[in-house]
Amino acid sequence: MTEFTQHTIETAPEDSKPLLEKSLETNGMIPGLHAVMADAPGLLATYDFAHQQFMATSLTDEEKTVVWQTANVEQNCHYCVPAHTGIAKMMKVDDAITDALRNETPLPTAKLEALRDFTLHVIRDRGFVDETDTQAFLDAGFTQANILEVILGAAQKLMSNYTNHFARTPIDPAFEKYAWERAAVNAS
Repeated sequence: MTEFTQHTIETAPEDSKPLLEKSLETNGMIPGLHAVMADAPGLLATYDFAHQQFMATSLTDEEKTVVWQTANVEQNCHYCVPAHTGIAKMMKVDDAITDALRNETPLPTAKLEALRDFTLHVIRDRGFVDETDTQAFLDAGFTQANILEVILGAAQKLMSNYTNHFARTPIDPAFEKYAWERAAVNAS
């Protein structure tokens, strides 16, 4: 089993030190994901930039949560599902949305369900989404720009989910109470 280092500001490669300092300042801690990514400064910098860009999209906080958690659940990320549960709470996203995403049950609105469906198509079909599925997304009230924003969110989650799969990153203490395991009946 490969052991990944969780860096501190002191142990991180030079190019990662300012990124970890920023993470500490922003989050009040260095999330385990960032501590692991610090071993590859380009990954940490790219992840941080993708996060900033996704946060600046036209999607609402609820819609961002749908994209993130849909990817996290689909990719079975033991670390990101709890982390984004806590983040959703900080963003004041309705618990009904978070619970439906974590449990793979229906979302409270047809528009959010269309977003989850489309995000799943983007991930599962690796971008080769059928025109009918794309049109259903657009018919639900989304735009061509939203298609590209979903791609951005999915790309951000690919970086974090895959990192956590390799590193088996421990859940941060702040998010341990949101620990998650995919239900066996829904597991892929």
